[in-house]
Amino acid sequence: MIDIKFGTDGWRAIIAQEFTVENVARVAEATAKWVLENANEPRVVLGFDTRFAGALFAETTLNVLCSHGIKVIYDKNFVSTPMISLAAFKLKCFAGIIITASHNPPSYSGYKLKSYYGGPSVPASIAKVESLIEDKPTPYVTKSLEEWQKDGLLEFRNLEDLYFEEVASKFDLNAIKNSKLNVAYDAMYGAGQKVFNRILPDATMLHADYNPSFKGQAPEPLHRNLTELSELIRKGDFHIGVATDGDADRIGMYDDNGDFIDAHHIILLLIHILHKYKGMNGKVVIAFSVSNKVVQLCKAYNLDYEITKIGFKYISGIMVDEDVLVGGEESGGIAVKGHIPERDGIWDALVILEQLAKSGKTIRDLINEIYDVVGPFSYNRSDLHITEELKKSIMLKCEKKEFKKFGVFDVLSSEDVDGYKFFLGDNGETVMIRPSGTEPVLRVYAEGPSPAKVQEILQSAKDTLLA
Repeated sequence: MIDIKFGTDGWRAIIAQEFTVENVARVAEATAKWVLENANEPRVVLGFDTRFAGALFAETTLNVLCSHGIKVIYDKNFVSTPMISLAAFKLKCFAGIIITASHNPPSYSGYKLKSYYGGPSVPASIAKVESLIEDKPTPYVTKSLEEWQKDGLLEFRNLEDLYFEEVASKFDLNAIKNSKLNVAYDAMYGAGQKVFNRILPDATMLHADYNPSFKGQAPEPLHRNLTELSELIRKGDFHIGVATDGDADRIGMYDDNGDFIDAHHIILLLIHILHKYKGMNGKVVIAFSVSNKVVQLCKAYNLDYEITKIGFKYISGIMVDEDVLVGGEESGGIAVKGHIPERDGIWDALVILEQLAKSGKTIRDLINEIYDVVGPFSYNRSDLHITEELKKSIMLKCEKKEFKKFGVFDVLSSEDVDGYKFFLGDNGETVMIRPSGTEPVLRVYAEGPSPAKVQEILQSAKDTLLA
């Protein structure tokens, strides 16, 4: 049996290799024990996204939980991660479980744990579940869904309806519709496809059908994966483009020229809209890999901020205990005040769309307002697929502070909150190096005053690391 470990956001593995029915049952049994040890009322909401065999793995989990006497609330249709988190909170469940590998390649599936407050389970809870995973699952009862329902241990619920009702209660959807904003949405074959079309039925939809192979592409909302959306906007008369990942908790955007708007700019936009236009306050919490421009904006707006390790569970834990305005990651996972402490790509998009609809401004107008405060910048990431041995060697050199320069860029200082960030110049130039927590990849991030400068930094970093 493999040793199952949860990464930055759940357990993920390749389908039929490590992600098997037996291993899912092992994790489900550990979850059941954890729930029974801690819950006054053992209720769990369960779902799956659009990945291959999602229903099979979800129903394996369901059989294990029900065998332990745990009440399961279940949607037989695919759902997004934010739908599970919202349901955990609204339906007063102790935990939420979704079978998803989020943005990972289509060969992967995964198992995410959510908590009663509507966000990722805290690291201590994850560690406890990990400690309860046995080498083999205890035999469990397998019944039909209808039989579990008759036993009173299964309740069917349409979680999309619950989510749509929450959206309709918090946003002025008529204002967005009447503004005649022309919106393009790329579902990336993910779980946001049905609900986004329901929220904005006039939007132009891309890749919004059921395709568990994701056409062979990882459903991660980065520009390199969204060229079709970009071209559609460039050739058409669109005001904005939106994309969400496989389980719809991450976001990417495009302006009316088809130019990509990354997560750093989206975090800045959300802070700007919520504070400057809506008069809202609160702490801003960002992961270590987020642009330093966010700190600059917080200082300009007199907002408290905190920088965490990478993994939304660290941000969510702060949101549960403190008054947080925006919490976000470089990867496009962003949560905002007034919603659950959970990443939600569709919700983030609606905050921005509502502001555009009511102000008559373009998204580029809002970005320029932010640039007036913090200055323009660019940010990019490159993933190095290298051997585990080389990856460990590079990280050891970072730990020993052996890198004094990257090409022509001298290292002025460094930080090591989670990975290693090297400060290279007076114009905000940085390079950051961090191993992925879920894939055999070394991530290299770069920030600078222009896209050309960022590419120069990235290339210099790669040349130095692989020398």
